[in-house]
Amino acid sequence: MNDQNKVKTHIPSVMEDPGATSIAKVYAKAFLGAVKESEKDSAIDEFNEFLNVAISQNPVFGAMLISKSLNKEESLSLIDRVVAPHASEVLTNFLRVLVEHERLGLLEQIFSQITTLRDAETGKKAVVVRSAFELSDNTLTSIKQRLSDTLGFSPVIETSIDQSVIGGLVIQVDDTVYDGSLRTRLKQLRGRLSNRSIHEIQSGRDRFSHPKGN
Repeated sequence: MNDQNKVKTHIPSVMEDPGATSIAKVYAKAFLGAVKESEKDSAIDEFNEFLNVAISQNPVFGAMLISKSLNKEESLSLIDRVVAPHASEVLTNFLRVLVEHERLGLLEQIFSQITTLRDAETGKKAVVVRSAFELSDNTLTSIKQRLSDTLGFSPVIETSIDQSVIGGLVIQVDDTVYDGSLRTRLKQLRGRLSNRSIHEIQSGRDRFSHPKGN
């Protein structure tokens, strides 16, 4: 493997720790930067499969890998014996880098950032859709098409069941929330009725305060 396909062993230092998410994003960029464009999706699939097998299906191994119960030499040996024979050189080298920088505990956060960055590269963006009940495939397809036409990107929809949503949907794109639930519409209606009542009461006071002819 040539140099451009190897994971960089030098990760830019974070002078002030802004939190795990920001740190994970640094490593996510390093991982994507180490893979050819044509191989990125397969590399991400391999990373996902590694997490499923190593963390979810084998929790004892996963705990050993990401905990600090092993020192660097022991962790590197574990990767070389268990992971390297079955994984690509890119993934194996990346895991070694994480060991050297004591960041194996961020594996899942790093993968989350990798998928987010890859979606951005391919013109996609995560959209969270909350509803009180499970939505049908036809409904989700319709929502996806309307969002694509309206917002100008290909949405990757993540559904969430929220019993507090009474009718309609709550859609979140980045930090923007589009609340079309019945609960919100009723609240808005109450607000408008309340404002109208206050206006009418104030108008009545004004008429009584300034009778005609005075």
